Amino acid sequence: MNEPLAIQLRPTSLKDIIGQKHLVGEGKVLYNLVKNKRLFSMIFYGKPGIGKTTIAIAIVKELGLKYRMLNAVIHTKKDFDIVIEEAKMNHGMVVVMDELHRLNKDKQDLLLPYLENGLITLIGMTTSNPYHKINPAIRSRCQIFELHELNSDEVEDAVQKAIQSGILKDIQVDEEAKKMISSLSSGDIRSAYNLLEVAYYATNDFHITKEVIKNVNAKPVFFHDKNEDGYYDVLSAFQKSIRGSDVNASLHYLARLIEAEDLDSIYRRMSVIAYEDIGLANPSIGPKVDACIHACERLGLPEARIPLGTMVIEMALSPKSNSAHLALDLALSDIRRGNTGNVPSHIKTNSIDYLYPHDYPNGIVKQTYMPENLKNRKYYKPKTTSKYEESLKKIYDKIEQLQKN
Repeated sequence: MNEPLAIQLRPTSLKDIIGQKHLVGEGKVLYNLVKNKRLFSMIFYGKPGIGKTTIAIAIVKELGLKYRMLNAVIHTKKDFDIVIEEAKMNHGMVVVMDELHRLNKDKQDLLLPYLENGLITLIGMTTSNPYHKINPAIRSRCQIFELHELNSDEVEDAVQKAIQSGILKDIQVDEEAKKMISSLSSGDIRSAYNLLEVAYYATNDFHITKEVIKNVNAKPVFFHDKNEDGYYDVLSAFQKSIRGSDVNASLHYLARLIEAEDLDSIYRRMSVIAYEDIGLANPSIGPKVDACIHACERLGLPEARIPLGTMVIEMALSPKSNSAHLALDLALSDIRRGNTGNVPSHIKTNSIDYLYPHDYPNGIVKQTYMPENLKNRKYYKPKTTSKYEESLKKIYDKIEQLQKN
């Protein structure tokens, strides 16, 4: 059986990893763990094909540790038993586990004691958010690292590395074909390698052109005009047009994205816009976007264009407010700088001094909720771009006035 190109090119050291410099770059956390020859249980999460398994294997190989690969779905409890027995014989082992969010209770119960006593060091990979999808008992025993989506330049670097590797003998790739492979992969290096390999064997002279890529790839090309504006630029223009309330530009970029048939990217971007750019100015927009997405999933293309067009027009013409996410970002900034303080004693669990707001007129009572050192800190700055948020501002101002008196 021939190993896929992606496996043959998999790096064995962190310095050869493409992207993820916030984790593997010099002086960063994973770089330093390897440098200091120390490993802890950890979880990598992010999109497919961005390096989760590659980084895990590079770490254990650089550290020279014994490891076994397991998949939470396809490997049975018996497979887990065998690995644990092997770990006992070797006085410890690293388990690199894919699809960690699919780990069932039986396997979790088997694994947990050995994570606890250090016999097993787990490096888990998942495409799902571990804070939502992974059992808290597993999560609490692991450090969690998010891998970032790769940009087109990084994927193009990976394609160039594959071309220069010598694995695909006598390969020639035109520059525009290389850019097309990068664009079509949508930030997934494995997908880029697979497309390059198929294109290579689909030629009679190993010369890969733009036409060869078109012939072997069923997915529409993500270049959108004669100047070959990048796909991510079109997504950015889509969001900024809705944010700027230009309904015609919004529909234009939506049409380009529909032609690319990448509904997932459209859904994600619309969901972000609903809360980042429209937010409290029109709180009903979030559920409406969800309903639109469900309708599109049932319909598929080409009919999905109908609810998408309807929704995008409403989003573009909706009042806009970013006050909610700016407020939370300010609060997060305080937390990350260590600017927290103690919870006031009267709102701690089982406090006898707590004043129950429902017992007071209008459900409001004067009492402090913020830590003492932050009691005058203001995160939320209301906007008056819509009647709804204007009504929230009146309530907000009334509460502020009550707390001052």
